[in-house]
Amino acid sequence: MPKDTFSYESIGVIRTPFESPEGMPIQPIGADSVTGTVEIDASYADGLADLAEFSHCILLYHFHASSDDAPLRVEPFLDDERRGVFSTRAPQRPNSIGLSIVAIESVTEQELTVSGIDVVDGTPLLDLKPFVPEFDIPSKVQTGWLDASESTIRSEQADKRFL
Repeated sequence: MPKDTFSYESIGVIRTPFESPEGMPIQPIGADSVTGTVEIDASYADGLADLAEFSHCILLYHFHASSDDAPLRVEPFLDDERRGVFSTRAPQRPNSIGLSIVAIESVTEQELTVSGIDVVDGTPLLDLKPFVPEFDIPSKVQTGWLDASESTIRSEQADKRFL
C-alpha cells in the first residue's frame, strides 16, 4: 500500500484544565461544564471573523499526548471487548487526529472561549469549522457496538489504557 505523507502546521493551541489524558472526560458531552480557550496564532486571527454567530464549532487537533503506538484493535473506554480502532473514538490512531464539537461562549480577536472541551492542555489546533446541524447530523444513524447511555458517557473518565 503506498504511503502518502502530509504535513500540517498548527494554527493555534487549545488550553484546558487537563494536564494529562488520565481522568479527563472521554467525550465532549461529559465535559459540558468544562471551559477552555482556543488561542489562534496571529497570522490566522482574521479567519475568526463571523464565527461568533455560531453556537458550536468543530475543533480538529493533533493528539500530542497520545502514544505513537496505534494498535488496530483496542479496548475502548465504554466496552471491555477489543474493537477495531476505526469503530472507536480511541485517541491512539494511525494518524493522531482528534475532533471535538464544543460550544462557543465568546470570540475575541485571537481567542475563542469554549465549553464542553475534552482535550489535554496545550493540544495543537489543526483547524476549526462551524458546526451546522443540517450538514453534520445525519437523519438516520446506527451506533454499532456502542450501546452506552448518555449518563454513562457523561460520567466516564479516561484511564491508563491509552497513555
